[in-house]
Amino acid sequence: MLMTVFTACSLFSSDDTEQPRELQSIDEQVRLQRVWSASVGNGQGEHYNRLVPAIDGDFIYAAAADGSLAAFNKESGTVRWRQRTRLPIAGGVGAAAGMVLVGTLDARVVAFDQSSGEQLWSSRVSSEVLSAPQTDGRRVVVQTIDGRLIGLDAQSGERLWIYENTVPALSLRGTSKPLLAGNTVVAGFANGLIAAVDASNGFLLWEERVAIPQGRYDIERIIDVDGDPILSGGVVYVSSYQGNLLGLNLQNGQIVWGMPGSSYNTLAMGLGNIYWTDGFSHIKAVQNNTERTVWENDDLRLRKISSPVTFNNFLAVGDFEGYLHILSQVDGRIVGRQRLDRAGIRGNILAEGRTLYVFGNSGRLTALRLP
Repeated sequence: MLMTVFTACSLFSSDDTEQPRELQSIDEQVRLQRVWSASVGNGQGEHYNRLVPAIDGDFIYAAAADGSLAAFNKESGTVRWRQRTRLPIAGGVGAAAGMVLVGTLDARVVAFDQSSGEQLWSSRVSSEVLSAPQTDGRRVVVQTIDGRLIGLDAQSGERLWIYENTVPALSLRGTSKPLLAGNTVVAGFANGLIAAVDASNGFLLWEERVAIPQGRYDIERIIDVDGDPILSGGVVYVSSYQGNLLGLNLQNGQIVWGMPGSSYNTLAMGLGNIYWTDGFSHIKAVQNNTERTVWENDDLRLRKISSPVTFNNFLAVGDFEGYLHILSQVDGRIVGRQRLDRAGIRGNILAEGRTLYVFGNSGRLTALRLP
C-alpha cells in the first residue's frame, strides 16, 4: 500500500506569500493563574505529533515523543512517577481503569500501571499509531494509520478483532481518537467515513460519509476525519477536512445535524453553540442544530491554532508561537493571552472545571486556573 501523508500546516494557507497574522493588542479581561508546570521529555518531538495528556481521577498523565512518560497530581503538580521508556511515542495518552496507554511509530500499543508506571504489556498492531488508545477496562481500542480500528484485551493486550477501512493515496498526518461509549466504538477515517462498531467483536453497526472527495487531483480530494468525535446528549459530533460538520445519532448513525465546513480539529460545545476552526485558523461559533453563525473571529489567521476547548464562559486555543488565547463564548472577542511555550502549542488543551492543562510542543505541561 502506497500512501502519502501531509502535515496540516503544510496545506492550509491562502497563497504562498501570506504570513500568519501578527497579534494585535487586546483589552485583557482574563488572566489565568499559573498553578504549576513541569517538563516531560522532548514534548512533541521532531515529527508532527499531537500528543495530548489524559486526566483520570486525581492524576494527569503525559507522554513525549522520546518515550518519556510521567504522572502528576493534577492539583499540585507533584510527581507520582516518571518513566524513560525509550519508545517512539506518537499516539497518546489514554488513561482509564488503572492503565496508561500509548501508541508508537513502530506499531505497538503499550500499557502501563497508573500507580507505579510499570509496563503491563505491549502488543503489536498493523501500523503506526498517531492517536490515543482508549479503554473501558475490558477492551482497548486503537486506530492505526493504515485505516484499521483494532480491539485488544485490556488485561493481556491480545488482539480481539480488527475493523478495516480503505485508505486514500493522500492523507493528512494524524488520526482521530476513537470514542468508546458503552459497547460502541466510533471512529473517523481518512476516506471521509465515520463508523461505529461493536466493542466486543468489531462488527459494523453503522457508517456514514462525512465528506465526498471532489476535484481532479489527489491533493484536492483529501477528506480526512482527523478531529476527535465528541459525544453530547446521545449525538456524536464530527468534522472533516474539505467536507462537512455532522451530528449523528450514536445508536443508528442517523444524521441529526449538518453543515458544510472544513476542519482538521476537534469541535467544542458550550452555551448552545458548536465551536470549530477552519484551515485558516478562523474560529467560528454556530448555533447548535442550525447553520446560523453566531460569531466568527479571524484575528488568529494562519497561526496554526489548536482545537478549541470550552471552560466556564470562555474558549481557549493555542498557536504556533506558544500563545494561549482566551475568547469569550458570547461574542468571540479575545479577552486574554499568555505565552506558555516558545516552541508552540499544537496538541489539544484539556479543561476541567476552571482549570486548563496545556502541553506545549517543547514538553512543558502547565496548569492554569481561572481566578
